Amino acid sequence: MSPHLGRHKLAAGTAVADWADKHYLVVDDFEGIRQLLRESLRNLGACHIDQAASGGEAMTMLIRTRYDVVLCDYNLGEGKNGQQVLEEARVRNLMAPSSMWLMVSAEKSVESVMGAAEHQPDAYLIKPITEGMLLTRLNRVWQKKQVFREIDQAFLEKDYLRAAKLCGAKAADDKLHELDLLRMQAVLLLKSGEPHQARAVFERVLAERDYNWAKAGVAKIRMLDGELDAARQLFEGVIAENRYYIDAYDQLATAYQLLGQPEQACDVLEKAAGLSPNSVSRQCGLGQASFKMGNLGVAEKAFRKCIAIGEYSVMKTADAYLGLARVYGMKNEPKEALQLLIAVQREFTSELIGLRAKITEGMVYHESGDYRRARKTGDELEQMLLADSARPDTPTCLELATLLFAVGVKEAPVDLLSYLIRNNHDNALLLEDVQRIFDKARMGDEGNLLIVAWRKEAADMMNQGVLLWKTGKLAEAVEWMRHARLALPNNLRILFNSAQIIISHLREHGFDEALSGEASAVLLHVDAIAPAQQRFGQLMEQLAALAPVVADEVPAAPAPGA
Repeated sequence: MSPHLGRHKLAAGTAVADWADKHYLVVDDFEGIRQLLRESLRNLGACHIDQAASGGEAMTMLIRTRYDVVLCDYNLGEGKNGQQVLEEARVRNLMAPSSMWLMVSAEKSVESVMGAAEHQPDAYLIKPITEGMLLTRLNRVWQKKQVFREIDQAFLEKDYLRAAKLCGAKAADDKLHELDLLRMQAVLLLKSGEPHQARAVFERVLAERDYNWAKAGVAKIRMLDGELDAARQLFEGVIAENRYYIDAYDQLATAYQLLGQPEQACDVLEKAAGLSPNSVSRQCGLGQASFKMGNLGVAEKAFRKCIAIGEYSVMKTADAYLGLARVYGMKNEPKEALQLLIAVQREFTSELIGLRAKITEGMVYHESGDYRRARKTGDELEQMLLADSARPDTPTCLELATLLFAVGVKEAPVDLLSYLIRNNHDNALLLEDVQRIFDKARMGDEGNLLIVAWRKEAADMMNQGVLLWKTGKLAEAVEWMRHARLALPNNLRILFNSAQIIISHLREHGFDEALSGEASAVLLHVDAIAPAQQRFGQLMEQLAALAPVVADEVPAAPAPGA
């Protein structure tokens, strides 16, 4: 018997959820299942229930309405599946922090469950679903959401340090959710640029019990600190204990790349892709790593899989099309490669994709032995560079320089690589890539001299600004760093130090709206060219703390006798 009650108790002394006032979305391609779930929700007291029969229809409704609860089937027929709907809802921030997402499926395969789990639904329900099971899961998820409501809001506002402090405070009083809170606190501290505080939290947890997520967290921090072999061993230990801990595979592959062991990195990525094959980014990463190793068979398979699973995904990427075109070029199949390049420009319309497709076209001609067409493409690209002083992103610059050298152009690729060196003077891995391109062009000595010279120029420019700052000449330091930003507009160290110096000036001489706006613009530029940098959150918080508090306006008292 299921009485129509809007409020249900979890246990004595706990908060109760009111299911009557919430808005629900039920997504399933079978009308009968939608009706069953709808009736179950009505029996819990739900009044506002919408339905969608496909992934596309669900996205339309999610864009239009902020739902409190989504019950979404994994298999939705043609178009987006449930995993892809959840993925896009997360990427596009279509769900409030307090919203609940329950993935529903008859699928029990590891592949399906893990694929959905990577996008973090609040619960995963296996059909058939009873009303009691649904109520239990809803109550459990709702109770947890109440604990994290304030924290989620701070996270949504990108105030990661405040969110981390809230986690610590709540963990001290809430033993039921203490582990979840500590785990979230450590993640937030990492995002805030406080890896050593995060490590202390992970180690506090490990002192009580040997949790794999805490070991993986310590391993990530050791990798950040350059302790690559220690990190590798920790990740391998986590995988040995839980072969389905997919994030540990991704991190282990990164550790192997940093250790200069790309073959081992490829092996790890291939295992991860086998366990959870429906990740667009992982398949693309496997394809790129395998291509670099010359393993064209694995690269082709991974790029093809990436294109197939990306068809309805918000993570759909041009990299898979361009990568597969390169594979065809290496296999001396230029016709198939050129068809892919037409397709990628049809699917993705940005200017950068047009440039990258043109670079890939030149590579395909060169790799398949059509040197005349390759040189013609190179000449066209050189003219494009001369006509526009703006430079594309780093991977595109590397690809373009490689092609131009290959077709016999010298000056333009040297200028491109010089630009990269000056704007990334402390990025050792990138500088190794630059040196390899010079080596391949038989200009190794010249490349080495350029790297040394441009690194010195960038370091000297930055150090002069820091010296002015440290010796108290803040106005001069601010002005110097302005010139440095003009010369090296995408050098992260210079951008961050410039923002830090402006913040110091504001602390020392008082708030200035124009200077505050300048620092904010610098930091937003950093976030645009290199998202998720650790110092970004720290400096944004410092800058926000300096802004004057605007008191609420108080109405004037009425004149006497009024």
